[in-house]
Amino acid sequence: MWRVWLIFDPRRTLVALFTFLFVLALLIHFILLSTERYNWLQPAPAAQTSAVEITQPEHLA
Repeated sequence: MWRVWLIFDPRRTLVALFTFLFVLALLIHFILLSTERYNWLQPAPAAQTSAVEITQPEHLA
């Protein structure tokens, strides 16, 4: 394994790796922001519930 680092410069390789991972993370976050379900900046409006009145049965009141 140490011979790999003789071929590649460790600083340049790690900078390239971290740059790639950062761009990948940004890409994934922007893809999620473009969906309606996973957009945490502008949440979807809450579903409207129907106005149903719940009453107790006569024998419990």
